[in-house]
Amino acid sequence: MTLRVIYAGTPAFAVPPLAALRANHDVSGVLTQPDRPAGRGRQLTASPVKEFALQQGLPVFQPVTLRGEEALGATLQQLREWRADVMVVVAYGLILPQAVLNLPRLGCLNIHASLLPRWRGAAPIQRALQAGDATTGVSIMQMDAGLDTGAVLAEQALRIEATDTGGSLHDRLSAAGAVLLIDVLRMLEAGTARATPQSSGGISYAAKLSRSEARIDWNGDAAHIDRQIRAFNPWPAAETSLHGQPVKLLGSRLPGGEAGGDDVNSRGHPAAPGTVLGLHDEALRVACGSGVLELLELQRAGRKPVAAREFLNAERRGADAPPLVFGVTDAVLT
Repeated sequence: MTLRVIYAGTPAFAVPPLAALRANHDVSGVLTQPDRPAGRGRQLTASPVKEFALQQGLPVFQPVTLRGEEALGATLQQLREWRADVMVVVAYGLILPQAVLNLPRLGCLNIHASLLPRWRGAAPIQRALQAGDATTGVSIMQMDAGLDTGAVLAEQALRIEATDTGGSLHDRLSAAGAVLLIDVLRMLEAGTARATPQSSGGISYAAKLSRSEARIDWNGDAAHIDRQIRAFNPWPAAETSLHGQPVKLLGSRLPGGEAGGDDVNSRGHPAAPGTVLGLHDEALRVACGSGVLELLELQRAGRKPVAAREFLNAERRGADAPPLVFGVTDAVLT
C-alpha cells in the first residue's frame, strides 16, 4: 500500500528523507519556509526542500506563520485538500498547532537528529559533537505539542568518529533518517508500529547555535577546542585572530588521535596558550591551556580556505622572528 504523505521541511538535512518518500510513497504536498534573502546580494532564495520539491513537480505551500485564525485556517484548508494519511516533519522551522497535528489519520511523524531524550531542541548534531558524545543517532517520533517530547517509534544509533564535523555528521544522520523513515512507514501501514514514551531521565537540550560561541579560548583544553572546531564546521565556524585579524579554523585533530593531546603546560613547556609550535605532519601545532591542538585547515578574512602548510608559508617569516600567537577576536567572519 502506498501512503499519501504531506512533507514539512526546510534545510538540506530534510532533502534526503523527502527523496526517499518520493521514491516509495505519494507525496501530495510540501510545506516549507518562505524564501529568504541570502548571499552577498541578499537575493530571495528558496529553501533546499523547495528547490528539490519543484524539481520533482511537487506542490509547495509556504505559510509565513501558523499562528492566528486566518493564517492557520488557510494552512488547514490546503492540508485538507492534499488528503494525506500521514505528515512527516523534518526541521521545518514552524511549530505545528494541535489542529495540524490532529489532521492526518496516522498522525504527524518527526525525524530528530539525536537519540531522544538526549539533545532535544535546535542543534542536536553540533551539541553532541561539542559534548564529546561517543554516539548519536536519529529518532522518529510521533509528534505532540511539546518540544521533541513525543513517543519514539524507532531509533538508529551512529558512532561519532574522531574526524567527524558538524557537516559530515549532518549528512550521515540525514541519510540514516531517510532509511529509517521508510521502515517506520512500512510498520504504520502494517499496523505493527509501536510508540515508546521517552524516558524521564537523561533529558538534555541542544540550544540554538550563536556566532559568539565560535570564538576560541586557547586557555582551554585541547580536546574541548578540537570538538568546538569540528562541531561548528560549517557554521558558525570556529574563529581566532592573528595579527589582530580574524581567522576561521575549519579543521583540527589531536596529536596521534589522543583523547586530550599532549599536555604542554604540565610538561613545563614555555609556550603560552595560542602559541604556534610549528608544523608537524602537515598540521599546525598550537599550545593550549592543557594539551596541544593540530590545525589542518584555516581561512583568513576575505580569502579561500587553505591547508596548514600554505597558511604558515604565507607568513614568510625569518628564522629569528618571534613565534606566532593566536588570540581572541571580537570580530565575526561572515
